[in-house]
Order: sequence, then structure tokens, then C-alpha cells
Amino acid sequence: MDAHNVVPVWAASNKQEYAARTIRSKIHARVPEFLHEFPPLKNMNEIEGYSDILKDWRDKMGQIDWDATWKFVKDNVDATVGEVDWVLPGEIHAKKKLTEFVQKRLGKYATDRNDPNRDAQSNLSPYLHYGHLSPQRAALEAKKYSKSSKAGYDAFFEELVIRRELADNFCHYNKDYDNFDGFPSWAKESLTLHARDKREHVYTYEQFEAAKTHDELWNAAQSQMVNKGKMHGFMRMYWAKKILEWSASPQEAMKIAVRLNDRFELDGRDPNGYVGCAWSIGGVHDQGWAERAVFGKVRYMNFAGCKRKFDVAGYIQKHVSKGGIAKFLK
Repeated sequence: MDAHNVVPVWAASNKQEYAARTIRSKIHARVPEFLHEFPPLKNMNEIEGYSDILKDWRDKMGQIDWDATWKFVKDNVDATVGEVDWVLPGEIHAKKKLTEFVQKRLGKYATDRNDPNRDAQSNLSPYLHYGHLSPQRAALEAKKYSKSSKAGYDAFFEELVIRRELADNFCHYNKDYDNFDGFPSWAKESLTLHARDKREHVYTYEQFEAAKTHDELWNAAQSQMVNKGKMHGFMRMYWAKKILEWSASPQEAMKIAVRLNDRFELDGRDPNGYVGCAWSIGGVHDQGWAERAVFGKVRYMNFAGCKRKFDVAGYIQKHVSKGGIAKFLK
């Protein structure tokens, strides 16, 4: 049973895939086998021996030292990161968020999802990450609207199933999924060749964390992540690529990006996050581009390109408050 995916990672492919184009057909070939309605739950009271199982479970629950358990939680959870108020946990709220998305935003998902100022994303990633919602349930609900919102459904399926499972494939078959050694050979060679290139700016982890760079757009993206526990997907690419550009080395850049992502994102510590950073910094699932300083052959992104795609000033104004992010970092 694999509730994390539609097609289990080991069923989709038996090796690390190079890119979406190499795994897409494999996943689509197995989708009819796995993407179907869940079977109804049985009435446990009708199962022979269930009462004994239940009694045994209650006995074991009574033996748990809940005070010690709660102390462990308090000692190990990073309480310096503030709580968020835009999303509520649990299956009920996950279903509400899913219904809201497929009914109100699926139709514009294909055209608007890459604009950080438009409310077109599903906002389901925290629920998927923590298992409050399965991607299979999300795909089945979205499929009900596939005729009226075909382009939106196709784009959502690509992100929900193909891209998520490509990320799982990478983390499953590559033991270095969260560091420089996991990058493809062409990217490691190119980045190493340019490792000593002069950087116009070099920031520490603490400066990145506090959103204290010279780039207001990057600061806004970092502020959105710290304040909301979520950064728009397009901005996460720009965010990670600038960490590469402003870090002392590509190895350090990957460490900083992963640390920030895992600390502040509600869906941190997730294959999507590791692969998102690895794509941006190390060319994972991408190809070589025109060679340039620092980046080598890794795809480049800049402020001017963002200005051509969306209202940068509006995004900055929305996510950078007068008090910065200090009030969210206790």
C-alpha cells in the first residue's frame, strides 16, 4: 500500500529516471491499474476477534507515558518558528481545501499557476506531505471536472502525479538526493569549473534566513516562506537559484537551500523540496544551458526575467511588511 503516490515509486520505474519525459509514459501506463476509487471500509465490529484486538490496543495505550511523550515533542520541535493561520490541519480541512480548488481554481490552473500574484495554486502540499490527503483522492476529485476544465486538469495531473512521483523516484534511487553529490555529472563538472568565479554578493545562512539581501524580490520570497510556511512554486525556483549565485560554493548553496526549505516550509523534508532545490542549483531533471559565470551550464534566472512574467512590485509589496520577518522568528 502506497498512500503517498498514485503509482508506487517501485512500480513506476526500477531505476533513477533522467527527467519527466523519461518517466511520464511509464506512469501513464500504470495509472489505469492504480487510479480508482478506494474500497469501502469494513465494519470492524463484524470482524471475528476485533473486540480482543481493541482491548489489547486500549491496554497498550494506557501504558504510554504521555507526559514523557509531550516533553520529547517540546524538546525536539523548533518553537522559534511562528505558527501559520492560513491553513488548518486534518482530513476534514484537507477535503474542504480540495473541494474549493477543483470547483473554483482548477479552471485557471493551467494559465495562472505560475504567476505568484494570482490565486491559482491548489495549496494542497501541506496536506499531501502529512498524509491528511492522498494524491489519489485529489486526482479522483479533479477528474470529475476534467471535461469542463480539461487544460487545468491535465496541468494539475502533471504536477500532482508525474512531477511528484519523479521527485520520489530521484530520492528513492539516489542516496545523495539532498546534496551536491546527487547532481548529474555534467552539472557537477560545470559547477566545479566555475566554483571559484567571483560572486558579486556572498551571504551567510543567517543573512539569507533573515531576508537581508540586496534583492527585494528574493527577500519577499523568503518572507513569504517564513511568514506563511509556503512559497509560490515559481518563486522557489528563483529563490534557490539566487542562493547558488550568492553562496561561496555550490555545495554550500545546496546546504543552505535545503536547511531553509526544511525549516520553514510546511511541506519541507519532502522529495519535492529536495528535487526543487537540486533542479535549481544542480540541474537535476534539466539539461545544460549556455555557460556563464558561477552557474556554469545550470539554467539561469534573473530579476529582469521575473519582471517580464508578473508584477514584481506587487509581489514585493504583498510579502515584505514594515516589520520584516522578525516577528515570525521568536
